[in-house]
Amino acid sequence: MKFTSKNPHYEYLRKKWIVRHHAIQNKFWEKHGDAVKHLALGSLGGLMLLYTPYKQQLSFPELIVSRDDVLKGYDQNVLLAEVLSDKVPGEVRPLSTVEEDNIVDILSRNFGLKVQVEISGVRLNRNYGLIGGEQHLYRYPGDNLYAHADSTSDFAKYGDAGMSSNLGAWGYFVSTKEDFKEIDKQRERYYLAVQTFLSPGFAENVQTYRDFFKFRKMLVINPKTGQAVVAVVGDAGPADWTGKHLGGSPEVMDGLGLADGPRKGSVLYFFIDDPEDKVPLGPIKVKSQA
Repeated sequence: MKFTSKNPHYEYLRKKWIVRHHAIQNKFWEKHGDAVKHLALGSLGGLMLLYTPYKQQLSFPELIVSRDDVLKGYDQNVLLAEVLSDKVPGEVRPLSTVEEDNIVDILSRNFGLKVQVEISGVRLNRNYGLIGGEQHLYRYPGDNLYAHADSTSDFAKYGDAGMSSNLGAWGYFVSTKEDFKEIDKQRERYYLAVQTFLSPGFAENVQTYRDFFKFRKMLVINPKTGQAVVAVVGDAGPADWTGKHLGGSPEVMDGLGLADGPRKGSVLYFFIDDPEDKVPLGPIKVKSQA
């Protein structure tokens, strides 16, 4: 279905405003990100004074505040970025074993997920690298760009990325349009292109690794802002010579705060051990600060 608007001029202005809004947001983070993080942490420190050790001062029930109540008004993903700031190296390089273990522990506790560097003896060539924006993928024979949008605003936001001329590494997501389900829609919407072919042992176990990586669930985090997305491996790439280490769908890049400008940035990415497929795909918020 091709989405059209009764007011094309409105849609044009609306689209321009969305791009401008994201640009202002990113510029604000670049200039004032550290100040905002410290302000949030400082404010939390002041609120924590309510936890006084002198019981006789807590004469009113309303003064007894839970930790969750204190943090309720804050974007805890911003606080996660502060925690990661001295754990993630300044240069984009493969993490050491100690760095991997520390970061995986932080992410597992904060998101309430089982985040892993390795599953069933399989691991990636790296877990910290540069991500670049990818195009939409064909989900079934006869699929088209307009079918990917749920509304005109959805198309205005993600339509510019276009459709890839090639299928993903595993072909269509489903063999026919009739077989297409919500899970297939979400998998294409939040897919990653990962350098599966550079994983240790891939050349010796091609079929095993191909089966392992197909729609493998992963957690991707922008360490500068704390923005995070649960996605699946839906394609293989990019080529090593590009200088990038993975790619993200238009929706993934948006969820990471990297949809504007050069559409690339440094990210952390790890497996999620979710054998019962209970973790939903899409942007994810920190559940607790452990």
